[in-house]
Amino acid sequence: MVLQEAAGVPRINARESDAFDIFNLKHYLGPNPYLDTAAFTFDFALTQCPQPLPIEAYLSKVCSYFPSLQEGSYPSYAHLFARLVAEVNRLQMDLHLQRWSCHPFPEYVRIAVQTLHGRTTRAAVYFAWDWLEAIAQGEPFDVEGEMRRLQQLFRDSVYGGPTVYALLRAAHERGIPACYLWDEGVMQYGYGRNQVRGVATTFHCDSHLDSDFTTRKDDCKAFLAAQGFPVPQGEVVTSLAEALPLAQEIGYPVVLKPVAGHKGIGVTAGIQTPEELAFAYNAAVAAIPPEKPIRLILEKHLQGSDFRLLCVGGRFVAATERRPASVTGDGHSSIGQLIEQANRDPARWDTPTSPLGPIQWDEAMERCLAEQGLTADSVLEPGRTVYLRKVSNLSAGGVSRDVTATVHPDNVVLAQTIAQQFSLVCLGIDVIATSLERSWKEGSLGIIEINAAPGVLMHQKPAMGTGVDVPGAILDHLFPKTARIPILTFNRLTLAEAHTLVEHILSHRPGGWVGCVCREGVLLNHSFRPLNGSLFRQVKTLLRHPHLDLLLAEADEETLEREGLAYEGSDLVVLRAPSDKELQTLKRELNPGGALFLQRESTLTLTMAGQVERFELPGTDLQMGILLRSMTLRIICRTLSQMLKNWSG
Repeated sequence: MVLQEAAGVPRINARESDAFDIFNLKHYLGPNPYLDTAAFTFDFALTQCPQPLPIEAYLSKVCSYFPSLQEGSYPSYAHLFARLVAEVNRLQMDLHLQRWSCHPFPEYVRIAVQTLHGRTTRAAVYFAWDWLEAIAQGEPFDVEGEMRRLQQLFRDSVYGGPTVYALLRAAHERGIPACYLWDEGVMQYGYGRNQVRGVATTFHCDSHLDSDFTTRKDDCKAFLAAQGFPVPQGEVVTSLAEALPLAQEIGYPVVLKPVAGHKGIGVTAGIQTPEELAFAYNAAVAAIPPEKPIRLILEKHLQGSDFRLLCVGGRFVAATERRPASVTGDGHSSIGQLIEQANRDPARWDTPTSPLGPIQWDEAMERCLAEQGLTADSVLEPGRTVYLRKVSNLSAGGVSRDVTATVHPDNVVLAQTIAQQFSLVCLGIDVIATSLERSWKEGSLGIIEINAAPGVLMHQKPAMGTGVDVPGAILDHLFPKTARIPILTFNRLTLAEAHTLVEHILSHRPGGWVGCVCREGVLLNHSFRPLNGSLFRQVKTLLRHPHLDLLLAEADEETLEREGLAYEGSDLVVLRAPSDKELQTLKRELNPGGALFLQRESTLTLTMAGQVERFELPGTDLQMGILLRSMTLRIICRTLSQMLKNWSG
């Protein structure tokens, strides 16, 4: 970095006109000396030239966008900056990222902000910096435009999908550790033998065969019909020439959709004429990848509303009604203007926490309007509501309404009976019905399709209704007991000591899998391999092992400062002659009910279950060293023996 001198104060990243300087930006993927979560850290300093405005002057401007900042107290510019970055980092999406801290040094303050996606938080830091400098210089700053850019950056990340973020947040609220496995492109929830890996609501414990089967809509339909469940009359067609006579035989109106598809893409409902069928055929074919054969389902259009029934672990959890996108007239705005107004509503912003999606403008919408004698330029009389498409596609701006509490018991049993046919954590069952309050046995319901990777946001945050905590239900099903395994953390650990501890653990748990990472290498039981890469990465690799029962890990001050910890929480922390940073960080990471072993000079202290034991070892320096090593291992092994009994129980 190029240093510039301004009034004798070195500038690192600051421009000549800047009152603040930001440097040494760093992304920790786990707990670290500055926060007990993943964090983005940076150093903050005043350039002294120009002088900053009073703190109140900045507050008066930023609070107009972030009123919650009025509630804080700000003893320094660093505290204001940290709080502003933390608020910006929530992206006006109500993200759970609320933690921040300030750590003063002689020439600067180190700020840490809780993070999920490092690039987004880095951009939030520069957002806050540029905004405060613009305020001081009396220049305009496009807060809303920059916020949309940050939101899109997060939305495009591996954490920004609605279902992924909903599960991450639910995991956070339940204390379930979660991380993204970049090499595999999946999320990992939990550690070792208790872990679950997945993409959205598809998990490694799902049956691959069953998941694949649900994508074949024609086979699923035949399967459900054979089970005696209500499905609409129809067949598979491969060309428009096949579709036209079949539609006449079935009788209009009909529905046409790809055999393999998702999110309602390529689906046209309520087809009334051969001309509409030709349009629907082209739309369906366009939704099929070029390398795939043309296979479409043509079936009878059922009258009623569109519903999604969701089961988790074979149990009914939620039901949502889905309605097509619509606008309501005001007497002077055109339909096009009403759509633009609707899309400016924050509830329709394309974020992982928005209950609505933006209304999509496409040829299908224009045809739907044309069938009603309308165009985008039509002005609707006050109070008149017009639906913009025939299918209730939420991704195209449709509206969701929670109806969980009103579902007829027979329909609950129907959903559960179908879900229990498959070895899948989650199953969505799409039906058309006049009302879910009536039993399907009355002939008022038809099953349209089933989905092995259903979204959860429509249930968790419907546009209308209270919603159901589906992400929580999923995690509670996946982790009926715990998502963790016992973790032991040492600030000093030799390979010889590791072998001794592993042997002791295996003597109490024969057939178990014990992993260890220290600076001298990696152990899996007694199988040794040299350390290849950082301690952080090696620990993550062991925690990914699906059979791992227990982990021992070394984390000294250098490792904590450089990488942080690769996990959250420790059940036993062993500190031998610790530095202040080791003591503060590792003691903070001790789980409730965990044990702390502390050695300072000749004093050994064990704190466990509210009881404190202290040992003093007199003798010569040589005797002291031998006694310390021997006594330390004996106490640790004894402590482990007691903890292993508790873990087994």
